[in-house]
Amino acid sequence: QVQLVESGGGLVQPGGSLRLSCAASGRWFRINYMGWYRQAPGKQRELVARITSGGSTYYADSVKGRFTISRDNAKNTVYLQMNSLKAEDTAEYYCKTDITYGSMNYDYWGQGTQVTVSS
Repeated sequence: QVQLVESGGGLVQPGGSLRLSCAASGRWFRINYMGWYRQAPGKQRELVARITSGGSTYYADSVKGRFTISRDNAKNTVYLQMNSLKAEDTAEYYCKTDITYGSMNYDYWGQGTQVTVSS
C-alpha cells in the first residue's frame, strides 16, 4: 500500500505562483513515475506533468513554459512549481504514482488539492 499526501494548493491571483508537493510513503521496489493531474468542474481529469525515476519529464501543452515538475528521490517527493497562473488553471490537482512491487505495477492517487486562480 502506498499513501500520497499533497499540499500547497490555495487561492492565487492571475499571474501568481504556487508550488504543490506530493510525498509518497509505503512499500515498493521502484517508483516508476510520479505525476500531477487536474480536473476542473465538468471536465475530464487530464495529465499536467509527469517525471520518471530517471528524470525524464512530460508536460501538457497548456502548461509548457509555465509549470516545472521536479523530484526529490531521497524524500520520495514530487513538486509542481506553477508560475504565471491563469484562470483556466483552476482545478483540483491530484498526484499520481506508478510503482513496482513484486512483479506487478500499481497506480496510486492522492486525495487532491484545490488550486483557484482568481482576482
